[in-house]
Amino acid sequence: MKRFANRQEAGRALAARLADLPWHDPLILGLPRGGVPVAKEVARHLNAELDVVVARKIGAPGHPEYGVGAVTADSEPIYDPRVLRALNLTEEQLGRTCDEERAEAKRRTALYRGDKPLTLKDRDVILVDDGLATGVTAKAALHWIAQREPRTTTLAVPVAAKESLATFTTPVVAILVPRRFGAVSRWYESFDQTTDEEVLSALS
Repeated sequence: MKRFANRQEAGRALAARLADLPWHDPLILGLPRGGVPVAKEVARHLNAELDVVVARKIGAPGHPEYGVGAVTADSEPIYDPRVLRALNLTEEQLGRTCDEERAEAKRRTALYRGDKPLTLKDRDVILVDDGLATGVTAKAALHWIAQREPRTTTLAVPVAAKESLATFTTPVVAILVPRRFGAVSRWYESFDQTTDEEVLSALS
Protein backbone atom coordinates (compact mmCIF):
# COMPACT_ATOMS: atom_id res chain seq x y z
CA MET A 1 0.00 0.00 0.00
CA LYS A 2 1.35 3.45 -0.95
CA ARG A 3 2.53 6.07 1.53
CA PHE A 4 2.12 9.85 1.42
CA ALA A 5 5.23 11.94 0.86
CA ASN A 6 4.14 14.39 3.58
CA ARG A 7 1.06 15.99 5.14
CA GLN A 8 0.68 18.41 2.23
CA GLU A 9 0.43 15.60 -0.32
CA ALA A 10 -2.00 13.80 1.98
CA GLY A 11 -4.11 16.95 2.18
CA ARG A 12 -4.25 17.30 -1.59
CA ALA A 13 -5.30 13.67 -1.96
CA LEU A 14 -7.99 14.17 0.66
CA ALA A 15 -9.19 17.36 -1.03
CA ALA A 16 -9.55 15.50 -4.34
CA ARG A 17 -11.73 12.91 -2.60
CA LEU A 18 -13.91 15.62 -0.99
CA ALA A 19 -14.12 18.02 -3.94
CA ASP A 20 -16.99 16.28 -5.75
CA LEU A 21 -19.32 16.28 -2.74
CA PRO A 22 -21.94 19.05 -2.36
CA TRP A 23 -20.85 21.22 0.59
CA HIS A 24 -22.93 24.03 2.07
CA ASP A 25 -20.87 26.93 3.49
CA PRO A 26 -18.05 24.52 4.40
CA LEU A 27 -15.79 25.03 7.40
CA ILE A 28 -12.57 22.99 7.62
CA LEU A 29 -11.37 22.35 11.17
CA GLY A 30 -7.87 20.95 11.61
CA LEU A 31 -6.81 19.06 14.73
CA PRO A 32 -3.56 20.71 15.89
CA ARG A 33 -0.92 20.30 15.41
CA GLY A 34 -0.43 17.62 12.75
CA GLY A 35 -3.89 17.85 11.24
CA VAL A 36 -3.57 21.53 10.35
CA PRO A 37 -1.19 21.20 7.33
CA VAL A 38 -3.54 18.54 5.95
CA ALA A 39 -6.59 20.72 6.63
CA LYS A 40 -4.93 23.73 4.99
CA GLU A 41 -4.71 21.87 1.66
CA VAL A 42 -8.34 20.74 1.94
CA ALA A 43 -9.51 24.29 2.69
CA ARG A 44 -7.47 25.71 -0.20
CA HIS A 45 -8.86 23.25 -2.75
CA LEU A 46 -12.44 23.57 -1.49
CA ASN A 47 -12.12 27.37 -1.23
CA ALA A 48 -13.37 27.05 2.36
CA GLU A 49 -12.69 28.73 5.68
CA LEU A 50 -9.95 27.11 7.80
CA ASP A 51 -9.85 27.02 11.60
CA VAL A 52 -8.97 24.62 14.42
CA VAL A 53 -10.52 22.68 17.24
CA VAL A 54 -8.04 21.70 19.95
CA ALA A 55 -8.53 18.28 21.55
CA ARG A 56 -5.95 16.92 23.98
CA LYS A 57 -5.22 13.28 24.62
CA ILE A 58 -5.71 11.98 28.18
CA GLY A 59 -2.88 9.50 28.64
CA ALA A 60 -2.76 6.38 30.78
CA PRO A 61 -0.92 6.75 34.12
CA GLY A 62 2.80 6.27 33.49
CA HIS A 63 2.19 6.06 29.73
CA PRO A 64 1.09 9.56 28.59
CA GLU A 65 1.30 8.66 24.89
CA TYR A 66 -1.28 5.89 25.27
CA GLY A 67 -4.59 7.72 24.91
CA VAL A 68 -7.46 6.48 27.06
CA GLY A 69 -9.54 9.60 26.47
CA ALA A 70 -9.46 13.17 25.19
CA VAL A 71 -10.85 16.57 26.11
CA THR A 72 -11.37 19.98 24.50
CA ALA A 73 -11.15 23.40 26.14
CA ASP A 74 -14.81 23.59 27.07
CA SER A 75 -16.61 20.26 26.82
CA GLU A 76 -16.83 17.02 28.76
CA PRO A 77 -14.04 14.47 28.26
CA ILE A 78 -14.56 11.44 26.04
CA TYR A 79 -13.14 8.11 27.24
CA ASP A 80 -12.67 4.77 25.50
CA PRO A 81 -14.57 2.36 27.77
CA ARG A 82 -12.78 -0.67 26.34
CA VAL A 83 -9.39 0.77 27.25
CA LEU A 84 -10.55 1.84 30.72
CA ARG A 85 -11.74 -1.71 31.40
CA ALA A 86 -8.57 -3.26 30.01
CA LEU A 87 -6.38 -1.07 32.23
CA ASN A 88 -8.72 -1.28 35.24
CA LEU A 89 -9.06 2.51 35.34
CA THR A 90 -11.95 4.82 36.25
CA GLU A 91 -12.70 8.31 34.96
CA GLU A 92 -12.26 9.62 38.51
CA GLN A 93 -8.67 8.36 38.61
CA LEU A 94 -7.93 10.36 35.47
CA GLY A 95 -9.53 13.57 36.75
CA ARG A 96 -6.29 15.43 37.44
CA THR A 97 -4.78 14.50 34.07
CA CYS A 98 -8.03 15.56 32.40
CA ASP A 99 -7.91 18.97 34.13
CA GLU A 100 -4.30 19.48 33.03
CA GLU A 101 -5.09 18.61 29.41
CA ARG A 102 -8.19 20.84 29.40
CA ALA A 103 -6.05 23.73 30.62
CA GLU A 104 -3.54 23.05 27.82
CA ALA A 105 -6.40 22.90 25.29
CA LYS A 106 -7.58 26.31 26.51
CA ARG A 107 -4.05 27.72 26.22
CA ARG A 108 -3.60 26.43 22.68
CA THR A 109 -7.06 27.55 21.57
CA ALA A 110 -6.23 31.07 22.78
CA LEU A 111 -2.86 30.91 21.02
CA TYR A 112 -4.27 29.73 17.69
CA ARG A 113 -7.56 31.61 17.55
CA GLY A 114 -7.34 34.41 20.11
CA ASP A 115 -10.80 35.86 20.74
CA LYS A 116 -11.96 35.40 17.14
CA PRO A 117 -15.51 33.95 17.13
CA LEU A 118 -16.19 30.73 15.26
CA THR A 119 -19.64 29.96 13.86
CA LEU A 120 -20.55 26.35 13.08
CA LYS A 121 -24.35 26.58 13.13
CA ASP A 122 -26.01 25.43 9.86
CA ARG A 123 -22.64 24.87 8.15
CA ASP A 124 -21.07 21.71 6.74
CA VAL A 125 -18.11 21.07 9.01
CA ILE A 126 -15.20 18.85 7.95
CA LEU A 127 -12.89 17.79 10.77
CA VAL A 128 -9.42 16.91 9.45
CA ASP A 129 -6.50 15.09 11.08
CA ASP A 130 -3.34 13.53 9.66
CA GLY A 131 -4.47 10.04 10.65
CA LEU A 132 -6.87 8.05 12.80
CA ALA A 133 -5.33 5.61 15.27
CA THR A 134 -7.46 5.04 18.40
CA GLY A 135 -9.83 7.82 17.31
CA VAL A 136 -10.44 9.15 20.82
CA THR A 137 -9.07 12.65 20.08
CA ALA A 138 -11.27 12.93 17.00
CA LYS A 139 -14.30 11.83 19.05
CA ALA A 140 -13.69 14.57 21.60
CA ALA A 141 -13.47 17.13 18.78
CA LEU A 142 -16.63 15.75 17.13
CA HIS A 143 -18.46 16.02 20.46
CA TRP A 144 -17.40 19.67 20.67
CA ILE A 145 -18.58 20.28 17.09
CA ALA A 146 -21.96 18.59 17.67
CA GLN A 147 -22.74 21.00 20.52
CA ARG A 148 -22.53 23.90 18.07
CA GLU A 149 -25.32 22.72 15.74
CA PRO A 150 -23.60 22.25 12.37
CA ARG A 151 -25.69 21.30 9.35
CA THR A 152 -23.53 18.21 8.78
CA THR A 153 -20.26 16.88 10.17
CA THR A 154 -17.69 14.75 8.35
CA LEU A 155 -14.39 13.40 9.63
CA ALA A 156 -11.71 13.30 6.91
CA VAL A 157 -8.32 11.60 7.31
CA PRO A 158 -5.66 10.37 4.87
CA VAL A 159 -5.20 7.08 6.77
CA ALA A 160 -7.26 5.24 9.38
CA ALA A 161 -7.09 2.09 11.47
CA LYS A 162 -9.88 -0.22 10.35
CA GLU A 163 -10.95 -1.21 13.89
CA SER A 164 -11.24 2.45 14.92
CA LEU A 165 -13.39 3.35 11.89
CA ALA A 166 -16.01 0.86 13.05
CA THR A 167 -16.53 2.82 16.30
CA PHE A 168 -17.66 6.06 14.61
CA THR A 169 -21.24 7.10 13.91
CA THR A 170 -20.11 10.28 12.12
CA PRO A 171 -19.41 9.80 8.38
CA VAL A 172 -15.67 9.27 7.82
CA VAL A 173 -13.75 9.80 4.58
CA ALA A 174 -10.42 7.92 4.62
CA ILE A 175 -8.10 7.28 1.69
CA LEU A 176 -5.99 4.47 3.16
CA VAL A 177 -7.46 1.84 5.50
CA PRO A 178 -4.58 -0.63 5.89
CA ARG A 179 -5.16 -4.08 7.32
CA ARG A 180 -2.09 -3.67 9.55
CA PHE A 181 -2.11 -0.08 10.71
CA GLY A 182 0.80 0.22 13.16
CA ALA A 183 1.11 3.99 13.66
CA VAL A 184 0.06 7.06 11.67
CA SER A 185 3.72 7.93 10.98
CA ARG A 186 4.20 4.64 9.15
CA TRP A 187 2.08 5.93 6.26
CA TYR A 188 4.18 9.05 5.63
CA GLU A 189 7.66 9.28 4.17
CA SER A 190 8.16 12.58 6.03
CA PHE A 191 6.35 13.00 9.35
CA ASP A 192 8.11 15.84 11.15
CA GLN A 193 6.46 17.36 14.21
CA THR A 194 4.31 20.35 13.27
CA THR A 195 5.20 23.51 15.23
CA ASP A 196 2.95 26.20 16.68
CA GLU A 197 4.50 28.61 14.18
CA GLU A 198 3.37 26.39 11.27
CA VAL A 199 -0.15 26.21 12.68
CA LEU A 200 -0.32 30.01 13.07
CA SER A 201 1.07 30.48 9.57
CA ALA A 202 -1.56 28.16 8.10
CA LEU A 203 -4.35 29.97 9.91
CA SER A 204 -3.15 33.39 8.79
